[in-house]
Amino acid sequence: MLNEIKQDAQARMVKSIDALRHTLVKVRTGRASTGLVDTIRVNAYGSDVPLSQVANVSVSDARSLVITPWDKGMVGAVEKAILASDLGLTPNTAGTTIRLNLPALTEERRRDLTKVVHGEGEDAKVAIRNVRRDANQQVKDLLKEKQVTEDEVRRAEEDIQKITDKAIKDVDEVVKAKEQELMAV
Repeated sequence: MLNEIKQDAQARMVKSIDALRHTLVKVRTGRASTGLVDTIRVNAYGSDVPLSQVANVSVSDARSLVITPWDKGMVGAVEKAILASDLGLTPNTAGTTIRLNLPALTEERRRDLTKVVHGEGEDAKVAIRNVRRDANQQVKDLLKEKQVTEDEVRRAEEDIQKITDKAIKDVDEVVKAKEQELMAV
């Protein structure tokens, strides 16, 4: 029973770290990445679908993305979706190819983005601590029901703390890597 609680806590903490990584992909660095446009949804044939389902997205060089819709009639819809997104990028269209040029980041903008990254990291840490609290509560509930001994509870709480410490360390590493990526000129 205690092992299940620990495994569940660890799995939930890993999900929090994965969610942080997914969120940080959207934070724009000076480098082009297809992950920047993953969240853009295009109105295609009456329904909103992800951009990746209506067009090919590729990185042409360090500062530009090339989007090629599979259907020539979708060019306008893709442009509209990019303009409506919160990326702040203006699409340049040449025929059926849409090019997104990423401007170089200013020092001030880099600092602002590192603050955003740190905030996301703190949110992930809070989520991890909440998982720890829930797991510890489940262990204490088992003690109240006399299903485990106090020694087992103490050992389980120590193990949960070790799992939490590792998860927090992983969050710090992810945040630090993203920060270095942002500050690289």
